[in-house]
Amino acid sequence: MAVPKRKVTRSKRGMRRSADALKNPTYVEDKDSGELRRPHHIDLKTGMYRGRQVLTPKEG
Repeated sequence: MAVPKRKVTRSKRGMRRSADALKNPTYVEDKDSGELRRPHHIDLKTGMYRGRQVLTPKEG
């Protein structure tokens, strides 16, 4: 059974847990429509991704 050899200090424990914090999702402004979208994601309203038509645009 694995048993820690030494006590993990509060500093080391906090450094490990610093990556667990929730971060706000980032958004970029679309060059064509000017709307906010997630980076590296398809714009669902226009169906465009990196300057190419990937999906047919949704009606309505």
